[in-house]
Amino acid sequence: MKRRRILATVAMLAAGTGLVACSSDEGGSDASNCTNTITKQNVPVVTMWGWYPNTQLVVDNFNKQHDDVQVCWTNVGQGSDEYDKFQTAISAGTGAPDVIMVEADRIPTFQIQGALVDIKQYGFDAVKANYSEGAWKDVSVGDKVYGVPVDGGPVAMIYRKDIFDKYKITPPKTWAEYEQAAQKVKDAGGPLFGDLGANVPALTMALQIQKGASPFTYDPAQPKAIGVKLNDQASKDVLDYWGGLAKKGLVGTQNQFTPEYISGVINGNYATYISAAWAPGYLTGAGVGKGQDTGKFAVAPLPQWDPANPVQVNWGGSAFSVTKQAKKPELAAKVAYGLYADKESLTDGWTNQIIFPLNLTALKDPALVDLKVAFFNGQQANKEVYLPAAEAYKGVAYAPFGQYYLDAMEKQVSEIIKGSVTGSQAADRLQEDVAKYAKEQGFTVQ
Repeated sequence: MKRRRILATVAMLAAGTGLVACSSDEGGSDASNCTNTITKQNVPVVTMWGWYPNTQLVVDNFNKQHDDVQVCWTNVGQGSDEYDKFQTAISAGTGAPDVIMVEADRIPTFQIQGALVDIKQYGFDAVKANYSEGAWKDVSVGDKVYGVPVDGGPVAMIYRKDIFDKYKITPPKTWAEYEQAAQKVKDAGGPLFGDLGANVPALTMALQIQKGASPFTYDPAQPKAIGVKLNDQASKDVLDYWGGLAKKGLVGTQNQFTPEYISGVINGNYATYISAAWAPGYLTGAGVGKGQDTGKFAVAPLPQWDPANPVQVNWGGSAFSVTKQAKKPELAAKVAYGLYADKESLTDGWTNQIIFPLNLTALKDPALVDLKVAFFNGQQANKEVYLPAAEAYKGVAYAPFGQYYLDAMEKQVSEIIKGSVTGSQAADRLQEDVAKYAKEQGFTVQ
């Protein structure tokens, strides 16, 4: 959802609109090209890039609540479009904003280039208790913090209640039970039980981490050394498991987020959908749960490998980071801490299914906790599933070359789907590929 709106010229503003086209000495991005309008004059301005659908409201709320600093927001694109522009600014040494929205798994990519600021020195202790341990770990590199968490994606199992009822299945608590239920449905002539999509490598990584994998270890104190463990037994087990389900015809192999996949979800071609807490919003926007499938969805906790020692995982999430080009990083950090942290913005985010918030103030709000989610036919999904998963999540260490790894993972899962390799073989090939790439980038692989 890319939205752009440029302020009118200074001459037009001077004609009586009362708005300010402001210049800024706070950092690189041009503060005369704000997407939002700034009404408070003669105060420092911090520039920010971001793409949340409700960023306009978030920025306006911040600016209303602060007389000592104002935010000039520009939407330069979503995801890779923004990252490409940021990378250009990093290379040029100018043109970056003071604060940037960035997905958590991209933080190490920019941190290793010296493009982000460790915000621990700028008021971290005052806000530390507002987020969980796992949320902070996701935006940290070593013991330094390079972002303020905003949203995340605790993973759970969405399922078709009508299909489960028809085949007399209860939500599986373990992955062994998941396979047993899938076989039961297939034997009875039912639909596929789930899907192994090659184009969701971040989810595959999360499921491997649930089994005990630690794909990467990285200490910024040794910036040229990295641990790469992509073919350990846990990683192989998960790829073999899903490859086995696909080979037996128990799950599909359709790329997700495609019209074909969404049509299958609507038509009941899949009994389950392993996904994150943001999925109901995405599915609703894609037309799921609005027609013949209305009221047929429910959600249950993610199946476990060892129910006595459950592990919760996360897929997705973003943060606000301070860039090295910010001339006043302490002021920029104040903005990063304050954006999307007020009650009105957070409430707008979760009620409109834009974000699953990580701010504990929102997560403890009775309105969110007790919400009867319409997509799940009134189920209190947050209380029963997503909040416990978010609370138990411990965080993960991402790689400085995360996108290469995810692309390589996607290629290997595609080969599993084709039947050209087993899961274990795919893990070995992935290890070889990514380790080689890391060495080519100058890393010593441990």
